[in-house]
Amino acid sequence: MPMNIVVCVKQVPDTWAERTLNASDKTLDRAKVDTVMNEIDEYAVEEAIRLKEAHGGEVTIVTMGPDRALDTIRKALSMGADKAVLLSDEALHGSCVMQTSDALAKVIGTLEYDLVICGSEATDSRLSVMAPLLAERLGLPQLSLARKVTVEPGSSVTIERQTENGYTVVTSALPAVVSVVEKINEPRYPSFKGIMAAKSKPTTTLTAADAGLEGELGLAGATSQVDEFTPRPPRSGGEIVKNEGDGGTKVADFLVSQKLI
Repeated sequence: MPMNIVVCVKQVPDTWAERTLNASDKTLDRAKVDTVMNEIDEYAVEEAIRLKEAHGGEVTIVTMGPDRALDTIRKALSMGADKAVLLSDEALHGSCVMQTSDALAKVIGTLEYDLVICGSEATDSRLSVMAPLLAERLGLPQLSLARKVTVEPGSSVTIERQTENGYTVVTSALPAVVSVVEKINEPRYPSFKGIMAAKSKPTTTLTAADAGLEGELGLAGATSQVDEFTPRPPRSGGEIVKNEGDGGTKVADFLVSQKLI
């Protein structure tokens, strides 16, 4: 039985880039850094494609961001996803995670789906809350930190949930929201054929109005904001502590002076 799978992805600053905040509104300055698909989202895309290959169906990519987020969409399409939806509107700039989850849930709500797959966290925020927020807003069960996903199309989804000491088996009826970890698979590299095919795959771009978003959007309505920030000071030389029988005390005193303990 074919399955319709939605994968939420995010375009983030390259982890090797020097990230800074915009002085005017104190949001992350994304325009000055190279951007890539959030690393763990690649595993989510790969898992969705594998499920499609096993059971048939379609994989739809959903993301929210500026127009340049199309680069991330194209990569997902070149990996083997079938179509995509980009929610892009300047009014959404500065949105917090609560606003973002609401926006994505409204977009997903317009689609036909059996399963929603997310990466377990984003490298630019590391909040790890998007999957549970989406599940709550969509009224669906959430299965988190999956290292393996098995599906009975039209019926249920079962995962091996990664834990500190191994894994637990969790099963839920479909539809459901699943978040994955990097142990679940090895993402494929887009082939030249896949890259060329991605150019003709449908991508729908929506505005905030198209998605039915109302009220204060973006930074004006965000539940959290940065009040002030200071650039990281340049790295200074270390301090040598000689152990003359009181090394432990000296180290402890240093840590206290730095307000680390």
